[in-house]
Amino acid sequence: MKILSGILPYAQIGLSALLIALILLQKTGAGVGGAFGGGDSFSSGFHTRRGFEKTLFRLTIAVGALFAVSAFLAFIV
Repeated sequence: MKILSGILPYAQIGLSALLIALILLQKTGAGVGGAFGGGDSFSSGFHTRRGFEKTLFRLTIAVGALFAVSAFLAFIV
């Protein structure tokens, strides 16, 4: 447990930096105007992810889940 409590903060920092980078790499296509109600809301929000975009999306979910598990472990330890 002592080793885990020593490594866990650094793992959380690394996972959080990776999660931020993965989220920023995702392209929404709507831009800032779409956030405030502008733009074409029918076609910009609903599209099928393909190729690298799908891989990036799934990797973001996995890293987010790992971060949540590490936060839960930090709460227990």
